[in-house]
Amino acid sequence: MPRLSLTAALVLMLGAPAAVAAPHGGSAFIHDYDTDGDGQVTRAEFDAVRGQRYRATDIDADGSVDETEYVAEYAGRLALQLAQSGREPDKKEEERLRQLRQARVRFDALDRNKDGRIDRAEYDASGAAAFARQDDDKDGTVTPADAAATRAKRERRPQQ
Repeated sequence: MPRLSLTAALVLMLGAPAAVAAPHGGSAFIHDYDTDGDGQVTRAEFDAVRGQRYRATDIDADGSVDETEYVAEYAGRLALQLAQSGREPDKKEEERLRQLRQARVRFDALDRNKDGRIDRAEYDASGAAAFARQDDDKDGTVTPADAAATRAKRERRPQQ
């Protein structure tokens, strides 16, 4: 049986995807999607976890995700991460509220056709773009070298 990261195991056990921030940093991306523990993420690993996430988020199993489902799923992941963060309770609550506001913004961005639901095609398009951003050398595998290159590019961007 492949080794799962703690977060990937939680995805399977709780039906909740990993990580707080929607845009993943490279090492967090690898941690969250590396289901076989080899220190890198293939597109197949990524797609498998994303598929599990979508099914887990579609609470009513109607084939699409509404804002309530999206935010509820994210709130569960966020609670786990904040519980492990060691932050002061007031800082945890501040971060929780900020992140939940951002989850609603992300929902609106993912709902490309603005029908109030994220269908599988919209979700998959978002995932493909996220993987492409992380796969710096475009070889179909996100490695620590890709993560470092992506991080370096991000750090070189002018602050807005």
